[in-house]
Amino acid sequence: MINTRFAPSPTGEPHIGNFRTALFEYLAAKHEGGNFYLRIEDTDRTRYVEGSVEKIIAGLKWLGLAPDNINKIMYQSARLDIYKKFALQLVDEGKAYICTCTKEQLDDDRKQQEASKKPTGYMGHCREKGIKIEDVEEGKYVIRMKMPREGKIVFDDMVRGRVEFDLSLSDDQIILKSDGFPTYHLAAVVDDHEMKTTYAIRGEEWLSSTPKHLILYQMFGWDAPKFAHLSMILAPDKAKLSKRHGATGLTEYKALGYLPEAIVNFLALLGWNPGDEREFFTLLELEKEFTLDHVNKAPAVFNMDKLNSINQYYLSRLIQDSKPRICQLLSEFDLDNISDGELDLLGRGGYKTLREMADAILELRKEPEYEAKILVFKKSDIERTKLALEKAIEILTENDEWNSTQLQEKLSMVVSQNNLTNGDVFWAVRVALSGKERSPSPVELMLALGQIESNKRLNIALEKLATIEDNLVSS
Repeated sequence: MINTRFAPSPTGEPHIGNFRTALFEYLAAKHEGGNFYLRIEDTDRTRYVEGSVEKIIAGLKWLGLAPDNINKIMYQSARLDIYKKFALQLVDEGKAYICTCTKEQLDDDRKQQEASKKPTGYMGHCREKGIKIEDVEEGKYVIRMKMPREGKIVFDDMVRGRVEFDLSLSDDQIILKSDGFPTYHLAAVVDDHEMKTTYAIRGEEWLSSTPKHLILYQMFGWDAPKFAHLSMILAPDKAKLSKRHGATGLTEYKALGYLPEAIVNFLALLGWNPGDEREFFTLLELEKEFTLDHVNKAPAVFNMDKLNSINQYYLSRLIQDSKPRICQLLSEFDLDNISDGELDLLGRGGYKTLREMADAILELRKEPEYEAKILVFKKSDIERTKLALEKAIEILTENDEWNSTQLQEKLSMVVSQNNLTNGDVFWAVRVALSGKERSPSPVELMLALGQIESNKRLNIALEKLATIEDNLVSS
């Protein structure tokens, strides 16, 4: 059985890259019919941010990546006694030791190493002292693992292939801090063992720590999971993705109006490819297709144009397939009581986010402000435009069925029965309804606005034209 785990630290707004890792862990497990677990690595209390855990859980659920242990999440801060027990076990077995070096001594050592241009690291002052736990005051010591002083450690990374480290370059890593909290190294190894993790999938920043983890597995006599280290996500300028490149938190993308299925699809393509030219995948399709051997070693580039294109695709499908859901989603952007005509208008496409959709309809609902002169088509004049609007109001006030066919026929009748052109009529009506020189067709606008509002705006346009005539007469 394949078991994976997402192990974020609750240190603030969850980064979009964290959820890429969670997605790959989820897919790797589900592709094999396995389990995907959540573990909260909250042992660094200085960086803990209230509310972060809730955001992590909400983000996973929103993306459809609900952990299999959602009702029994592992919190590292609740397991301090367990980590201390295992650390002291290693001390008793001579595989770790008590270290009482002060911060001042360690700082002096580092300065000397830097001055002599040597690699920085712990110099091993307490390694062979054999200090007993009962001989030191609580809070005045740390526990360090005894790393081998020579040799190499080699492992096969599921993304990077064969990886080799020279153990002579490793120092004796702290595994239990003076405050009784474990370091990442000890906690991750103990937890992965107890969670029966088979694939440890994480960011490449942890690659250099893997030798320490493998040594710990050897010290405990446990089987190590297979490791897969994912390359970082870069901005388009190839720098590390950060706030200066735009939104980086998942909740920010939700607030901007991106769909969870679009985010999942986009994140899957940040480092993974299906081996062909396909771009669009549902979560279920990804579960069938995803394998770690198709994950690239090269850094992935976060392309906003690509995300917008994918989100636009899913929005267009949503309008076609699930109008109740699109209405519910748009209500979260202060857009309520959306009509079929407004939905049809949105169905024309071109909107990258739910926010853009909502803004477009909210803008349409506001009475437009515009200069009267733009009502006149470039090949028309005031008199012909006035006639076009008068006749349009007259025929559109009739109590007939308000549908696209009827409306198109009525406007065409205004053209044919009054010796006018399409430009005279359709341009003037469209501008009167939208207040813009570029907008959807007059029929689409009328269906979105409804009969009462459409006629109101046409009458306002006629009044605006009258001001032009008055100015001409007075001049």
